[in-house]
Order: sequence, then structure tokens, then C-alpha cells
Amino acid sequence: MESSGRSFILKGHICYTPEIGRLVIRENAFVVCEDGVCRGVFEEIPERYAGLKIIDCTDRLILPGMVDLHIHAPQYPFSGTGMDFGLLEWLDKITFPEEIRYANAEYATKAYRIFAQALKRGATTRAVIFGTIHTDSTLILEELMEKSGLVTYVGKVGMDRDVPPGLLEKSADFSAEETRRFIEETAKRGYRRTKPIITPRFIPCCSENMMRLLGQIRKEYDLPVQSHLSESPEEVELVREIAPEAAFYGDGYDRFGLFGRDSHTVMAHCVWSTPEEVKRIKENGVWIAHCPASNINLASGIAPIRRYIEKKMRVGLGTDVAGGHSDSMFRAVTDAIQVSKLYWRHVDQEAKALTFPESLYLATKGGGEFFGKVGSFEDGFEFDALVLDDSGIPCARELSVQDRLERAFYLGMDRMGIMMKFADGEQII
Repeated sequence: MESSGRSFILKGHICYTPEIGRLVIRENAFVVCEDGVCRGVFEEIPERYAGLKIIDCTDRLILPGMVDLHIHAPQYPFSGTGMDFGLLEWLDKITFPEEIRYANAEYATKAYRIFAQALKRGATTRAVIFGTIHTDSTLILEELMEKSGLVTYVGKVGMDRDVPPGLLEKSADFSAEETRRFIEETAKRGYRRTKPIITPRFIPCCSENMMRLLGQIRKEYDLPVQSHLSESPEEVELVREIAPEAAFYGDGYDRFGLFGRDSHTVMAHCVWSTPEEVKRIKENGVWIAHCPASNINLASGIAPIRRYIEKKMRVGLGTDVAGGHSDSMFRAVTDAIQVSKLYWRHVDQEAKALTFPESLYLATKGGGEFFGKVGSFEDGFEFDALVLDDSGIPCARELSVQDRLERAFYLGMDRMGIMMKFADGEQII
């Protein structure tokens, strides 16, 4: 077999989690990429792949790319600021005023270019991204994400009630028309790595008519869905007041076909989901995007991730910029572990804390399943990979490969240690 741009072999310490809680490490082994698809990990190169180019990364750490299931591109400019508020006040005082700016295409281009460059530099290879209500600006975001080399879903947001005038769409019908325009313009551009996703902001900002129309569009175009669910107690109570016909928060989406069943749906947070809601999430196959940093910063609470894992629910991680102050998925992995320890200590001592292999799984294969066979080095998986050089942080004692890998996450090696990065079999760093 001859080499091509998307066919090659990486040599190094191969680290991945084919199952939750099981970390596989193959030291100075070979992982094969054939036409963008992983063909497995080998101690010796199989004869059928003997003609492929070998990229020698001996003694470097090689792991799957990170999957960010929930991030807000327009919030990136105020990352790390405005953290002294709870969710609803933060939206009114910090988030909505910033998102109004994206009516200006020049500002959107400047801000989204910075965002795309940041994600390209980091450990993220796939992401599910919120834009704003502004169709043309969100199309700019899509174009920049396509150029970045990452594989993404990008959503034009729908909001037609209880938001500032600058973010209030004229009507549910107008929002639906703009959503259609966004979807059809995306199709015309023929992007290979960037796809649209149906994006109602959340029930407090979306009328029943909007939800109904978005549900129809989702079904017509067979698209996935992203939104927010049971993030804070105040938000849950607000939904109870404005949507009394819903049995619970998630039912407010499900009534309009926006909650899994026959489509991929990811809901961020699920901190305060009731037993009835949890049951529906599992039955409908909805993904949960656990966003630990955001839940801390906005004082939302701690999601019971151990309980969701025990129920074999679909769970991944999100940075939730800018409720989360960093786009680092390495940070999301360690944050998830740390908040699970607090949940175990202070909330439920039967819900044991996450281990590092478990959290790594959530950031790779757990969230990656939203995109298909993604997030592992098993045969048949789309090839996303990071090559880390951790030599920039010396150590007086010899470390095992597993210790080096864990240290790389806790010490933020995604900021200075990424040597190479591959998404869908193509090198982007």
C-alpha cells in the first residue's frame, strides 16, 4: 500500500479508552491511518501497510483528539470575565449584550477568526458550536471553522421572546425562515467538515410556535439538535412557570420533536434533571454535555455524572465557553474529575468520583459518538489524533506513560505541548 495525504502511520506511546474506565497504553507502538480511517494499533507494522509513511514520534504521547460537545463561539471575546453572576443574570448583563454585536459582520469576522484560531491551536478536533441569531454572521463562523480543519456542527440560534430587542427575532416564522436560509446556504457551499445543527437557545427564549417550526425543520432536513437543559434551579423554575404544559423541562423539547428519538440531540448541563427527565433522556438517546467549569463559575451546581454513567447514558464533555472560562478540553477533563469528587464528598457519598480514564473517555469516545465512530484508535474509527511532547516540563524522577499522560492534562500541556494534530485523517497542526 502506498502513502497518501490521509494514509500514514504514527509511532509513539499510543493511549486511548475503548471502554469507559479502561485506558489502553501501547508503548512505542504503531497506529495506522488509511484514507482517514484508523486501522488499529500494532506492535509491528502489518505487511499490508508496509508502504505507508511512518511519522516517528518515539517517546511522545499519542491520543485521540478531544470532542467539545458544547461551546458558544460568540462568547469567546469575554472568556475569563463576568464570572460574578448566576446564570440568568449573567445572560442579561454579560452574554446578551455581547451577542448583539454580531449583527455587525465586520465584528463577527474579527471575533470568529480569533475563536477558530484558538480551537485549531488547542486539543479540540471536533466541536458542537452555538452561533447567534444572526444568519450571515453564523455563516461567517461556519466558513472559518471549515478552513480551520476541525470537524464541527454550527448552529444559527433561535430566540423570539424575553431577550433584549437587539436579539429578539421578528417572529417565530421569521426565525424559521432564517434557519432554512442558513441550512440551504450551508448546503450550497458544500462544506466537508462543517454541518448545520438546529439550535433553539433554550425554552425561556423560545415560544411554542418557534419550537414547533424548528421541530418541523429538523425533521424535514434530518438534522441534529443542540440546546440547554436543567442548568440552574432558577432556570428550571422559570421553565416550570412559562411552560406549565410540559411534564418537565426536557418534555418541553420532546413535545416538538427536539429531544432525540429519531435524531441526534445534545443537551448541555442536566445538573437538576428530575428522575422523570433522566428516564426520558435515556429512553430518547439524548447526549448530555457535561460542562463542569461553567457549572462552577455560574454557581449552577454539580451534575450527577456518576449516576448517568451507571445508567449507561450518553455523556460527553463541553467547555461551554464563556460560562466556562477556557476552551481547553484538557481542563474540562480535570474539572470533571474534581467536581465529581465534590459531589461524592458533599452530595452523594454513594456516587464515587470519576477516575482519569473515565473522564478521558468522556472527552474522546463518549462525546465522539455524537459524530459517529470517533474518539478511539479502534479499527474503523475516523482518525483524529494528538501528538504531545511533554518534555517541556521536566521531572526529577522517572514517570510511567500513564503518569505522563495524566500530568499532561493537569498541567495544561495542550497549551504548549501539541506537536501534531489530525482531524478526519488530515494533519492540521
